[in-house]
Amino acid sequence: MVSELPVVVIGAGPQGLAAAAHLTERGVDAVVVERGASAGAAVSEWGHVRLFSGWSELTDAAARRLLEPTGWTEPRSGYPTGAEWVSSYLSPLADALGDRILYGTTVSGIARRGRDKVIMSGRKAQPFVVHTVDQDGRDGRILARSVIDASGTWSLPNPAGADGYPALGEAAASERISYRIPDDVSALAGMHVVVVGAGHSATHAVLRLSELARREPGTRVTWLLRRGSAVNVFGGGSGDELPERAELGSRARKVIEAGAVEVVTGFRIAEFTQDGDSLTIIAENGQKISGAAHVFALTGFRPDASILREVRIDLDGSLDAVAGIAAEIDPNIHSCGSVGATGARQLAQPEKDLFIIGAKSYGRAPTFLALTGYEQVRSVVAHLAGDHEAAERDELVLPGTGVCGGTGGFDAEGSSCCAAPAPTVASGDRPLRGVLS
Repeated sequence: MVSELPVVVIGAGPQGLAAAAHLTERGVDAVVVERGASAGAAVSEWGHVRLFSGWSELTDAAARRLLEPTGWTEPRSGYPTGAEWVSSYLSPLADALGDRILYGTTVSGIARRGRDKVIMSGRKAQPFVVHTVDQDGRDGRILARSVIDASGTWSLPNPAGADGYPALGEAAASERISYRIPDDVSALAGMHVVVVGAGHSATHAVLRLSELARREPGTRVTWLLRRGSAVNVFGGGSGDELPERAELGSRARKVIEAGAVEVVTGFRIAEFTQDGDSLTIIAENGQKISGAAHVFALTGFRPDASILREVRIDLDGSLDAVAGIAAEIDPNIHSCGSVGATGARQLAQPEKDLFIIGAKSYGRAPTFLALTGYEQVRSVVAHLAGDHEAAERDELVLPGTGVCGGTGGFDAEGSSCCAAPAPTVASGDRPLRGVLS
């Protein structure tokens, strides 16, 4: 019977592992499919980045209850790096979940057994089929009563091109363009480095590079913003209840005012051309930035819906977010703190018992926080377990925040609730978004 099959969770990141913990606590069989070799594989890729959210906002209640009997010590203070989040929470949680997690396994598609997307007859009575490919290239299938897609957006960064597609020459210049927050930037000493983007990931990169410029004369940093002003990149200041994020914005303002970074506003990239060992970046209006040795394009992420092409889903036409929550998370309107709870009812898809959660549920909206994802998980699992009263209950309490997204003028990239710099940056003492799922 379909009801005897497991719930398949895609992704062993923060939300995926939390979903497995809630399912386990409610006595529902769970299988977590993770393409990485370990839990939190995506988080590990930005392990050098410090989160805006403190420990109290980064662990899930059911996960804590599962971990307590194992002798786990709950971190209670401070702002961890991604690596610390993995080592002190995600890895122990994965160990507690044990063989419920399949590592090195990529989900290639989701469908209903014997039914493609078009067929309606008998559809709801059929189990889901989760198509997989293991690390040796072997195909597999897992039957499921329900599917929770917590695969995140980390694998699909936005291009530098201002119209949503790669700029002319962007692919050809790929060796000189990066789409992740840099860790060690020492190899760029004495060079002209360009950062593209208005979010906190871009701010983080600019601060790392400005410190390199301070240490290494001849290093030049240019920050390109699509919007017409740099005002909104500085965060909520003293009114921001995420103090690490406020500090990041304050430091960015200082390096700009000190002239350590050249800021160019209203620059919407149309083309990259290669000139020997450097790039020329050309804007839609013909403006040019020449002599760039390397470009960090940190313009956010977008969801990959390709694995969902044979199931019936409803995504917002603007944000690629789950349609039921799009109005609540539109970065043209909301900051992190103004986004309300999103639960099973709002996340429901036309395909019964299929849920997209975590950062992927937010599509291109950059206002996602760990606490929001954990509330999604709690509600969705309660719904799947038949506890509809709990599923409808709103238990989310978010910190009040300053600017995080919000309107930023034409062609703005909304700020992400991401992370503050790790202590390795000498000028002080996100990603992303306080969480990556």
